[in-house]
Amino acid sequence: MIAIQLVSAQIGRVTGKGLAANVMKIVPRWLVLGLVALLVAANTFNIAADIAAMAEALSLVIGGLNHEHALIFAAGSTLLQIFLPYRRYAPVLKFLTLTLFAYVATAFTVQIPWSTALLAAVWPKVNVSADYFMMVVAVLGTTISPYLFFWQASQEVEEMNLGQRDKPLREETRRGGDPELTRMKVDTTLGMLLSNGIAFFIILTTATVLNANGVTNISSATQAAEALKPLAGDFTFALFALGIIGTGLLAIPVLAGSAAYGVAEIFGWRATLEAKPEKAVGFYTIIAAATIIGFGLGFTGIDSIHMLVWSAVLNGIVAVPIMAMMMLIVSNGAIMGRFKARSQLIALGWLGTALMALAVLALLGSSVIG
Repeated sequence: MIAIQLVSAQIGRVTGKGLAANVMKIVPRWLVLGLVALLVAANTFNIAADIAAMAEALSLVIGGLNHEHALIFAAGSTLLQIFLPYRRYAPVLKFLTLTLFAYVATAFTVQIPWSTALLAAVWPKVNVSADYFMMVVAVLGTTISPYLFFWQASQEVEEMNLGQRDKPLREETRRGGDPELTRMKVDTTLGMLLSNGIAFFIILTTATVLNANGVTNISSATQAAEALKPLAGDFTFALFALGIIGTGLLAIPVLAGSAAYGVAEIFGWRATLEAKPEKAVGFYTIIAAATIIGFGLGFTGIDSIHMLVWSAVLNGIVAVPIMAMMMLIVSNGAIMGRFKARSQLIALGWLGTALMALAVLALLGSSVIG
């Protein structure tokens, strides 16, 4: 995950363009359009699940109607992205990452058999079945995910356009660039370790409290929070609900924004969260449409957990060709210039791509056999 996200960052910083714009240099435009269409679909379902989960969590904490809360979250997120300049919105998103530590705190409010948990984390029990491999692909698809690739590359471009970075590294006439590569490496490594650490604590809490007590059929994130309440107490329930809301507030802009970056770059629209609405109509239309459709899906009756799982599986499948294209770009001297990735990063990136492909092939194979 670190290697692939670092590849994304380097592509954006070195070329001064987002991921879709770079991918179109090596494959036909129609292929990029198809992959981005799948990305938008997966992101929209993910947004739907996040909005529904946030609304239900808020209802559990303060009362009220789910759909009213969902409308507030959907409208608020959309308006902030459209009318708040990137230079002011980015710090808000960074601050929201602090809410993720609610999941870490939650884990320490319950009794965890640490030796059993850590052993199972290192040496899990493998179940060769379509359901098992579907969840493997879903977990990979929601961590090593295409929307993160598009977002990371585009954030480097956003920072550069704000003047916080120099022009694209490949256009630098002077030698150097090592400080920028080091910054990206440190930033990406810390971010990915943090996100995986928090994911581990979410798994740890739900496995210890829910799965260990026979609660294995969860149709919504708030059902998980409600199930925690009688088993682990009010404080654990409140922390978990806070984590759901904070995670959603952080995820929706990334999901909608990454979809908009991809679509806008394909059609040559201006793609920046810094622009005023009238200066980037197409870009902001995609953000609004993805969020509005996601809000609307909340009325279909599809439970949020199923939407999350299927969007994650779709992301896992789509990630394979996108990762392969990213590796071709980052190792291409004609595109990256003297900042072509080093052999170690290329090896790790291709290893990650191969592992993702292997998981997808295992899922497809087990589905056919089953």
